[in-house]
Amino acid sequence: MKTEVEAAIQQVRPMLQRDGGDIELVSVEETGVVKVRLKGACGSCPMSTMTLKMGVEKFLKQHVPAVKEVVQVA
Repeated sequence: MKTEVEAAIQQVRPMLQRDGGDIELVSVEETGVVKVRLKGACGSCPMSTMTLKMGVEKFLKQHVPAVKEVVQVA
């Protein structure tokens, strides 16, 4: 599953980079929880939670059905 998640994140990354941010995969748990770190402008943006849930999490769930949740870590 980690390989699939990494590939999906590579597809999401350009969207974040256009706004001055980036995303780093921290871990993929067997429970389906994906931990990421938002960097750059995305790390400090007040809309980062919405970006994470409505953008990244939604995309990952569509492309990797085993993903249950995406959470941000510091």
